[in-house]
Amino acid sequence: MELALLKRLELFTRLSAQDKAAFDAILTRTRIVPARRDVISEGDRPTHVNLVLRGWAARTKMLPDGRRSLVGFLIPGDFCDLNIYILRQMDHSISAITALKVAQLEPEQLTCVMERHPRITQALLWHELVATAVQREWTHNLGARPAYERLAHLLVELFLRMRSVGLTYGDSCDFPLTQYDLAEASGLTPVHVNRTLQALRADGLVELERKRLVIPDLQRLIEVAMFNPNYLHLDHEGAHLDAND
Repeated sequence: MELALLKRLELFTRLSAQDKAAFDAILTRTRIVPARRDVISEGDRPTHVNLVLRGWAARTKMLPDGRRSLVGFLIPGDFCDLNIYILRQMDHSISAITALKVAQLEPEQLTCVMERHPRITQALLWHELVATAVQREWTHNLGARPAYERLAHLLVELFLRMRSVGLTYGDSCDFPLTQYDLAEASGLTPVHVNRTLQALRADGLVELERKRLVIPDLQRLIEVAMFNPNYLHLDHEGAHLDAND
């Protein structure tokens, strides 16, 4: 099992060797998606569950005149909606930001594994709860914070999410997002994003160069962003649900 996926599933629930083997057994169908191409497009009929194994993706919405918003980011270990296959058509697109490796899970196989392995079910339920909480926080971020805090908050969130699946390196992580991506995700113009990033750099809060994000003082950036990590539920809140070993 990919390390990021294992860490994602075990954020709240300890999986047994049998659980891991069962989940591995359904990861047989994978797909490579080039950067800046859709994994699945709005209007398409979904037939399976996409799971990001490597790379970054985004949920996107498009207006008829071509304007686009990024309404969520997906990193390794993230599922692109567990029950999406019940819809007749997609109401948004999943777009690759980088070259992407995704697993395509058959609904019947996933359902079977969940029925036979309660801890996998528990892990997936937590995943969906956190995904919903992140979406709520994005809405709050857009409506309540000025640009400086808004971008700071987004950078903290992405860094913590990457760290939770073992994809940070000390105070840094890969960061393939362009200023246009950040603009589409934050409701700002690219020019405003550029100026705000320059201000964050000038204040010594972030460094962005060669597709790498460095946060020299994470606690200080958290304070500037007024970031409360409770919505990410990273402190093993589900431990009380684990059966006694």
